[in-house]
Amino acid sequence: MKYMVILCDGMADEPLDELGGKTPMEAAHKPNMNQLAKHSELGLVRTIPEGMSSGSDIANLSVLGYDPKIYYTGRSPIEALSIGIPMEDSDISFRCNFVTLSEEEDVYEDRIILDHGAEDISTEEAKVLMEEIKKHFATEEIDFYTGISYRNIMVEKKSKVEKLTPPHDVLTRRIGAYLPNRVELKEMMKKSYDILKDHPINVARKERGLRPGNSIWFWGVGTKPKLTSYEDNFGKKAALFSAVDLLKGIAVGANITSIEVEGALGGLETNYKGIAKATVKALTEEGYDFMYVHLEAPDEMSHQGSLEEKMLAIEYIDEKVIPHVLNGLRQSGQDFRLLILPDHFTPVKLRTHVGEPVPYLLYDSRKDVIGYDNFSEENARNSGRLVEPGYELIKKLFSDIIID
Repeated sequence: MKYMVILCDGMADEPLDELGGKTPMEAAHKPNMNQLAKHSELGLVRTIPEGMSSGSDIANLSVLGYDPKIYYTGRSPIEALSIGIPMEDSDISFRCNFVTLSEEEDVYEDRIILDHGAEDISTEEAKVLMEEIKKHFATEEIDFYTGISYRNIMVEKKSKVEKLTPPHDVLTRRIGAYLPNRVELKEMMKKSYDILKDHPINVARKERGLRPGNSIWFWGVGTKPKLTSYEDNFGKKAALFSAVDLLKGIAVGANITSIEVEGALGGLETNYKGIAKATVKALTEEGYDFMYVHLEAPDEMSHQGSLEEKMLAIEYIDEKVIPHVLNGLRQSGQDFRLLILPDHFTPVKLRTHVGEPVPYLLYDSRKDVIGYDNFSEENARNSGRLVEPGYELIKKLFSDIIID
C-alpha cells in the first residue's frame, strides 16, 4: 500500500456573488477531483487548533500528523532548518519578508502594504537586497539569511519571542498599528525603507513594471524546532515536495526526504508535470511509502486577491498533477490511498488565512464508495464528518481499513 497527500495550499474559500454563490473551489473546472469525489470519503478537518494562528506552518504540521500544540515553536525556525541556519536553543529567528509599501506618504507609519512578497521578487534579487540589509544591521548578536524569493530570515541571539503581525494580514492597510512594539525591530524596518526604496534592484524592477521590495517586515518569530523522525512516529518512509522553505524545513526536522524538481516554483506557473512524475517515481521506484505534495499557487493567488488566477491554480493542479499521478500509480498495479485537501481557508476577498475546518477527500484504490459530484466545501460539510483534532487525519490515511 502506498499513501499520498496532495495539499492545495489555501484552496478553500467562501461563496462569491461573482460565481453565483459558489466558491472558487466549487466553481473551478476540476473534473479529476470531482470524479474522485464520487468514489471517496468527504469530510471536514480542523487543521488549526482553537487559539492558534491560521498559518500554513501550523496547518501543515497538523496534516502531517504532528500536534501543533506540542511541536510548533514558530514559523521562521522551521524555515531556518531548510536553509541550514545553525540555531542554539536560546536563539530566536524571525521571518524577514521583502514587502512593497506605498511611497506617497511622508511618514513610514502611514504607508500602505501593497504586496506581502514584493510581487514574488526573485531569489537572486532578494540576495542582493539582503546583502545591503546585512551591511547596515548585522552585528555579533544579529545575522540575516537569504531564503527563497521574498522569504528571508533574521536570527538574534538570546532574544525573546513576541507576537508579530504577518504582512499578508495587513494588505491594503496603513501599517502603523501593526508594527512591532519593540523599538529596535520597528527602527530596523523604518530604516530599511530608506535603504531599499532607491536601491538599483528596486529601480530596475519599477522600470519593468514590477513592485519593489522596498522594506523588510518581521514576523513568524520562534525558537529552535523540536520535530521528531517521521518514520519513527508513523512507520512510513516519507518523501515531500514543496517549493517553499517552510515545508522543506519541516522535512528536515522530521527526517523526511525533500524531493527537488527543476523549474518547480511556488507560483501559478510551475513544472506541474515534473512534480507529478517525481511523485510517481518516489512511490513506485524509489521505495517510499508516503509522498506529501505541497502546491502553493492557490494560496498565493488568494493573497493577491485574484479570483481568476486562484481558479486557474486549482484547475492547473486538477489537469496537470492529479491525472498523471493517478495514471502512474494505477499502471504500476500499486494499491494506494490518496488524501486531497487545503491546509486552511484563504478567501480571495480577505486575502488572508482563516482557521475554520477545511474540506478533505480520501480515496482508496481498492474500494468504490458512493460520494458526491463535486469536491467542495459545502459537500464536505454536508457529509457530517469532522476530524478533530486535525493531526488525527493522518491516521485515517494510514489505516489498513478499506473506506466504507
